[in-house]
Amino acid sequence: MNSKKVIQYLISLAIAGGLLWFTFNQSNLDAADLWAKIKAADYRWVLVSALLTIVAHWSRAERWRVLLEPVVPQRPTSLDATVSVLTGYLANLALPRAGEVARCGTLYRLSGVPVNVSFGTVVAERLFDVLMLLLLLGATFVLEFDRLSQFFMEFLGGKVPGQGAGGSGLLIVAGAVLLGMAALGWFLFRRYRHVLDQNPLYQKISGFVVGLLEGLLSVRKLRRPGAFIVHTLLIWTMYYLMSYTLFFAMPATANLSPLAGLTILVVGSLGMAAPTPGGIGSFHLLVGQVALLYDLSSQDGQVLATFIHGVSTVMIIILGVLALLFVLLRGNKATPAADVPNATKPVDVAR
Repeated sequence: MNSKKVIQYLISLAIAGGLLWFTFNQSNLDAADLWAKIKAADYRWVLVSALLTIVAHWSRAERWRVLLEPVVPQRPTSLDATVSVLTGYLANLALPRAGEVARCGTLYRLSGVPVNVSFGTVVAERLFDVLMLLLLLGATFVLEFDRLSQFFMEFLGGKVPGQGAGGSGLLIVAGAVLLGMAALGWFLFRRYRHVLDQNPLYQKISGFVVGLLEGLLSVRKLRRPGAFIVHTLLIWTMYYLMSYTLFFAMPATANLSPLAGLTILVVGSLGMAAPTPGGIGSFHLLVGQVALLYDLSSQDGQVLATFIHGVSTVMIIILGVLALLFVLLRGNKATPAADVPNATKPVDVAR
């Protein structure tokens, strides 16, 4: 690891620590109270959540195999793909954004799939996950508009307008301003595009966007598009149930509605996408704040956020360590990179 990556990692750790301090300080929740409430939880629901977690990871591995089918002659087994996914999650806990490379390196070690090929499918997979998250975010806004609009306005430091014409007028003005800015941006883009085409930064951004679109359209090449769609829906259904079942483990959250589970899934996913190790701090902040919209106290909201994140993290560690041991015991069965056309030298995550 070079000095730049070390600095980036230390910065991400500092951000995570700062967010954790801020969230617990704001909620006035001390470690003793937090631990007491977590110890008193009904761990039968944790077991249910753990089983759902395993299904989610297996389904992600199966969807990855569907993506790999048209581009590699050697089809990895379900076990190899699942183990690779789990080692990727484990690597992400240690170093943000390292999981994709670790996952592809593990699959190369187990099945000989070239890293550059598998990495391209991982990028395409992430694009569809982003699309699913956007769809869920839109659905959640429609179903819980009042609560979420209040959350984002308060979170961004604004004041929530009262019910009636004042609130509606503010939304109309905000919408008109956004549409006006979009129209102005499109006009300037069309007028000065020839200038932008010469800019190296614009070339990189436009190339990235084109790559994203190509990744999204790559689903047309799938041999089993139905299986890809089914596994995508199954993954996100399991994600929803993994957190929603944990509501029933504690008395303070047992009566939360299914819509609360959807809101926490979406907001928590945004927190997990932040550049902190395993979403630490960002997840706690966002989920703890959105829980207030469902009449939870600040303390109970932070307990819920910590409980959900803690169960997820422990599962990743347990399953990831087991997967890593499997890789070490299995040995290297990969075809040397030099013998595979256009193969990228893999990262040996098990060494």
